[in-house]
Amino acid sequence: MKHLLIIGLISLGFAACEPNKEETLTEDKSEAPVVILKEYGYTLNDFNVVRDTIRPGDTFGEILDENGVSQSKILEVATVFKDSFDVRRMEAGKPYVLLNSKDSLNQTQVFIYEKNRVEYAVVDLRDSVSVFTDRKPVSYVEKEASGIITSSLSQTMAENNLSPYMTDRLATIYAWTINFFKLQAGDNFKVVYTEKFINDTIPAGLHEIKAVYFEHRGKSLYAFNFKPEVDSTNTVTDFYDEAANNLRRAFLKAPVKFSRISSRYNLNRRIAYYGYRRRPHKGTDFAAPVGTPILATADGIVIKSERRGGNGNYIKIRHNGAYESQYLHMKKRNSRVGDFVRQGDVIGWVGMTGNTGGPHVCYRFWKNGRQVDPFKQDLPPSKPLDISYHDAYFNFIEPLKVQLDCILY
Repeated sequence: MKHLLIIGLISLGFAACEPNKEETLTEDKSEAPVVILKEYGYTLNDFNVVRDTIRPGDTFGEILDENGVSQSKILEVATVFKDSFDVRRMEAGKPYVLLNSKDSLNQTQVFIYEKNRVEYAVVDLRDSVSVFTDRKPVSYVEKEASGIITSSLSQTMAENNLSPYMTDRLATIYAWTINFFKLQAGDNFKVVYTEKFINDTIPAGLHEIKAVYFEHRGKSLYAFNFKPEVDSTNTVTDFYDEAANNLRRAFLKAPVKFSRISSRYNLNRRIAYYGYRRRPHKGTDFAAPVGTPILATADGIVIKSERRGGNGNYIKIRHNGAYESQYLHMKKRNSRVGDFVRQGDVIGWVGMTGNTGGPHVCYRFWKNGRQVDPFKQDLPPSKPLDISYHDAYFNFIEPLKVQLDCILY
């Protein structure tokens, strides 16, 4: 009897472990739902998708020829549609996608070339050839950031996982008021900005800075991005402080970013190499690594662009009837005589041409035909915000200022 009981229990155990035949049949009949993948306006499920990158030496014709596209269609794209997509301008390193047929030929039916992270060109080779350009969906998300300077702005940005481009933008916004090479430990900042996303999920970098608070040497400096809606002719983004004063000045504080002054304007300078004889220095030297971009400090016309003696490669700009500026010892010049340059344009790169003991740009400045120290001049401000926009401006910045003040470090 005992043996029968044990056998019975074992039988029950096997029965419990055995799957339900009806359930098994039901599971076999069910199928996983098909995920429809769409990109570039096409249903990817309908094609064999090949993703690759343009390599040095690759050509549009070779890529398509290797994937079964006729020479006549390749020629048609290269000639008839060159205004929409110039196949000669494909760059090495850029990604491309082939949508190939699912039959035994595996022939390319659609070629997609990504010009950048957002824009792409489509060559549809099915039936009659068509070519068009389009953009991936882009969205913008508002974010906040803050930081306390420990050594440099760029290091603080890195410590807070912020883009290097943020560093560059802040340096541009405060180019007329802060020397970023002289930041002190304890200086701090808060930023309200928007970040760009492709297809809602892929981060694509900083889009726009909306407002900034920067405390430098105990002084509070607000900056608000404001452009009157009615001023459609103005393409320059300006930042204003909490009193509607334009942060932009007629002249930048320095012709290079993140530099230090290695030698100031000094009419009584004496140098040991020359026997301590008086050798006036009528420029301000900004030390920076070779290749650092040199910026025009104000709008103007290039009146000299040449290499000469101790100046080395240099450029001179006439800004108006009163002011001129000059930039010496360039590695290479980027502007010619007669060029109109905007404030902040790259006119050359730091080098060591001419008489120089190290890489720097010697910045010289004239007022009414006389060479002067730019740091001791009462330079004109930029165009102020028209008073007719003041009410709109103050209403615009009020919530942004509150938002900045509430950001924690």
